[in-house]
Amino acid sequence: MCTTCGCGAGEVKIEGQAPDHAHEHVHADGTKHSHDHGHDHGHEHSHAHPHEHEHAHEHIAPAQHSHAPGFSTKRMVQIEQDILAKNNAYANENRQQLAEHGIFALNLVSSPGSGKTTLLCKTITLLGKQPLAVIEGDQQTSQDAQRIRATGAPAIQINTGKGCHLDAHMVGHALQQLRLQDDSLLMIENVGNLVCPAAFDLGEAHKVVILSVTEGEDKPIKYPDMFRAASLMLLNKIDLLPYLDFDVAAAIGFARQVNPQIRVIQVSATSGAGMDEWLAFLREGLAAAHSARHETVDQLKQRVAALEAQLQRT
Repeated sequence: MCTTCGCGAGEVKIEGQAPDHAHEHVHADGTKHSHDHGHDHGHEHSHAHPHEHEHAHEHIAPAQHSHAPGFSTKRMVQIEQDILAKNNAYANENRQQLAEHGIFALNLVSSPGSGKTTLLCKTITLLGKQPLAVIEGDQQTSQDAQRIRATGAPAIQINTGKGCHLDAHMVGHALQQLRLQDDSLLMIENVGNLVCPAAFDLGEAHKVVILSVTEGEDKPIKYPDMFRAASLMLLNKIDLLPYLDFDVAAAIGFARQVNPQIRVIQVSATSGAGMDEWLAFLREGLAAAHSARHETVDQLKQRVAALEAQLQRT
């Protein structure tokens, strides 16, 4: 069981993949269980290392918050470091694959009910013909993915069971099924949770934290790791401000208290307020990813030309 937020072992399901082999998982108290995971090993995604999956229920919190019987502080810290190291290796593979194709990827994180899916649907509509896709993370159901598909955008649902966050390995397999075009936008809607997703790199360019004005303005200091990990905060549902007792300045101040560099955009999918600034952020990221891809290709061509010239001289 994850001692940070209490998520337990559960079967992870990615749309389009049938369970085909079992994995054994060892819990903090030493007990073991096994279950199937569906992974298509015919894809081109290069996971050369063994499939030691670090699914959501394996996340071990810092030892000072743990009460696992029979485990020393040193052992608990080592387990957490090992899990995150494996996740980061998968994340680096995802990041390299995305960069090679000029794909701008964002990891959208928030509490449940912040309005992520509604904001995504509005964003997709406003972007028009921009190639994009969405990875949806939820514990159960495919309702959000269905809402995304209704806009005409491709989406794939990952159900984490009792798991509280997506990890890089899940996202890597989802990418293979999406088969994104070059220079696309990828938006990953993480499981609603302001705790564990902060620690798990998925290979994204940025974490974008969404804070709704229907929540407390003190969320950034209650969950500082998430706001510290994010590059951008979207203050959502601002059309409701006239009806709420929410201090916008305090919310932004708290966010910058934990992360002085965080950018803040105030938005409303309902009224359209702030959407132009949000779309500009997306287009800037897409342009940067496109330029980086072409620079990488040009650099590779230059290296090949230099090697060919060297071979000719010898």
